[in-house]
Amino acid sequence: MSTEARRPTATAGRRPLEPSRVTIFDGFLAERQRTNRQRTLPHGFDQLQRSGALGNLRLAAGGDGHYQALTDTSGATFPFLDSDVYKWLEAVGWELGRAADPDLAAAADQAIAVVAAAQRPDGYLNSYVQVVRGGTPHTDLAWGHEFYCIGHLIQAAVAWHRALGDDRLLAIAVRAADRIDREFGPAGREGVDGHPGIEMALVELTRVTGERRYLALAARMLDLRGRGLLGQGRFGAAYWQDHAPVRDAPTVAGHAVRQLYLDCGAVDVAVELDDHALLAAVRRRWDDLVRTRTYLTGGMGSRHRDESFGDPYELPPDRAYAETCAAIASVLLAWRLLLATGEPGYADAIERALYNGVLSGISLTGTRFFYVNPLQRRTHHAEEPAGHGERAPWYPCACCPPNLMRLLSSWEQYLATSDDGGIQLHQYATCELQAEVAGGTARLAVQTGYPWHGRVTVRVVQAPEQPWTLSLRVPGWCRSAVLSGPGGAGPLAPGPGTAELSRRWTAGDTVVLELDMPVRVVEPDPRVDAVRGCVAVARGPLVYCVESADLPPETELEELRWDPGREPAAVPRPDLGDAVVGISVPVAGRRPGLSAGAIPYFAWANRGAGAMRVWIPR
Repeated sequence: MSTEARRPTATAGRRPLEPSRVTIFDGFLAERQRTNRQRTLPHGFDQLQRSGALGNLRLAAGGDGHYQALTDTSGATFPFLDSDVYKWLEAVGWELGRAADPDLAAAADQAIAVVAAAQRPDGYLNSYVQVVRGGTPHTDLAWGHEFYCIGHLIQAAVAWHRALGDDRLLAIAVRAADRIDREFGPAGREGVDGHPGIEMALVELTRVTGERRYLALAARMLDLRGRGLLGQGRFGAAYWQDHAPVRDAPTVAGHAVRQLYLDCGAVDVAVELDDHALLAAVRRRWDDLVRTRTYLTGGMGSRHRDESFGDPYELPPDRAYAETCAAIASVLLAWRLLLATGEPGYADAIERALYNGVLSGISLTGTRFFYVNPLQRRTHHAEEPAGHGERAPWYPCACCPPNLMRLLSSWEQYLATSDDGGIQLHQYATCELQAEVAGGTARLAVQTGYPWHGRVTVRVVQAPEQPWTLSLRVPGWCRSAVLSGPGGAGPLAPGPGTAELSRRWTAGDTVVLELDMPVRVVEPDPRVDAVRGCVAVARGPLVYCVESADLPPETELEELRWDPGREPAAVPRPDLGDAVVGISVPVAGRRPGLSAGAIPYFAWANRGAGAMRVWIPR
């Protein structure tokens, strides 16, 4: 048995597990999925009706009424509300693939029927253009979001195909993609969307249908980006990544979600075409992004004006934009890079984003949301719009809520991969999974109290006679881990990587990975001016924050300073949940010997809109 953590070299060929082959059935993530299914998705359907997103599609199908959408800060009407419907449908597709739900199915049937009726005979589909803009397609590629919306339609169609074998949406998506290909394919006009996203969807459409025209169209769109087709716009060409070719751009730039979605498409195209140079370009940008422009919580994007990445190390906690969609996009990109390379650092990034920057975007009740995710909120602050410091039930620009729904509905697909050599566990949840390895099918049962506790028990339920390798990620935050299983036990070498056991497995074999989870005091990079002289606390994959709800009476959060003479300690927090672990933080204030209760960052703003901070001054 090997008990040494290692950093694997780049090895393409990791296979994702089909959704039907993984089930999360207990623990923290199972509870979040249940809340998403039982409360968030019904809430989402109600909001799609209230907001006009579904009604606008009915208008495109010939219904009576007026287009319903609020305006952005420039006074322009939001043209992309169709995408909210498609993201919600994607989420429902994954959910119904796991288990039947008559109410969700009936709501989805209604939405699918509306989408089908809205599509024109030539395949074109966009309610804003059809109802508001006179019906002429693609007159405003920079701001119209037409390709972007079809990208989300395709992803919804792929979900229903893979999870349910239901191709109603796929037929609609194929007609829409064919319409775009006829106009913008190799023999057509040059054009890219101001908001990337369709590129990765087109690759998925090729994977589902076998039609490589869609892959070629995605590759063409990537090659056209950076040629100035979109112009300068309000925020400059970098805002929509049109300032430099995708293969040449050295760093991320502009609108955070757009950049990350663009690079998702680039990885997908690179993998399908075996394009090592394109993959290397994305990895170069990712490495710089993680090193210089990513918040401790995994949040990305520090500027409100254009929802963009700032300069290197420009990471103000109180002015953090850190859009929920950007954290979700980082998960999508890191997952693709993990599949392409096998490197566990990408799984670390997924974990950090999920448990902090993603889950902070949705309330514990599942019905209220954050668009932006700051790392500090002051006791005394200027008037704030809805969703800043206190979650909102929906937004005029509602990209984040249904994006959360589709990620949570598909979360089991991010837990593990396989290849001919074995199975790799990347994220830890109580689940059952099966995968094809050399010689046949292997089935595993995983039990864990993660993220509150660090023990992960893996039991082999079924295994072929040939040997294969079980690989378990050792997170980058873990400084002490022990692996035990058939053949003995031993400590793992410090540092991130994977622990691997290769053998001929038999049913009943059990492996236990013990990840030590002490409270960690985190120092910021000294180049992050906004938090120089501060510290934060973390435990396991979770970043913690101090909230005014946990302070003694008449104590303001801004009064507190870190007390270096005492140590923080893990403490139970039954007020937040049966298994929740908090941290007692040593601070100095008006009174000596004061302690403040820190809670997981994802759980803040569930007890009112009080003050909060992640970074505590010394």
